[in-house]
Amino acid sequence: MPLSAPAEREPLHRRAITMHGYRRADGLFDIEGHLEDTKTYLFGNLDRGTIQPGEALHGMWLRLTVDDDLTILACEAVTDFSPYSICPGAAPNFAALAGVRIGPGFTRAVKERVGGVHGCTHLREMLAQMATVAFQTVYPVRRKREADSPAAAEAARNRMVGSCLAYAPDSPIVTERWGKAEPG
Repeated sequence: MPLSAPAEREPLHRRAITMHGYRRADGLFDIEGHLEDTKTYLFGNLDRGTIQPGEALHGMWLRLTVDDDLTILACEAVTDFSPYSICPGAAPNFAALAGVRIGPGFTRAVKERVGGVHGCTHLREMLAQMATVAFQTVYPVRRKREADSPAAAEAARNRMVGSCLAYAPDSPIVTERWGKAEPG
């Protein structure tokens, strides 16, 4: 079902974000993201002069290599387009995310390593979405682990129950997947 009909309007800004998850031949996983911002109008820029309609203002790439426990083993960032010539200098700093695990505390760890003047707002914003893509990519491996291990299944239950409407403790989804909760 689409959104309701909008008021009459003029397009000004477009942000396109594309993300993909891959299983590598070595058993690891690559999560790749690309962000591109464009405007529909001509405007001046301090470092780049005139930016044409449809020309990328921001064009950035990010790749996380993770294991099946969602630990980042490597992070590579590239800035092809930015409003300022200094911006691409933040990209190499994202390698500092190696060793961070995607899970509780991930946002805090990202901020500690590439927050503020050490990073790039646009690349940091992509990381939250890439964390979700990583989870979805690694899901089949983790689901098999749950099937083979009661402890892994319990950890998954504890991680998921209460995380959203579908996984509310009294949800039929929770009951179907893990059975009725024991009165606490």
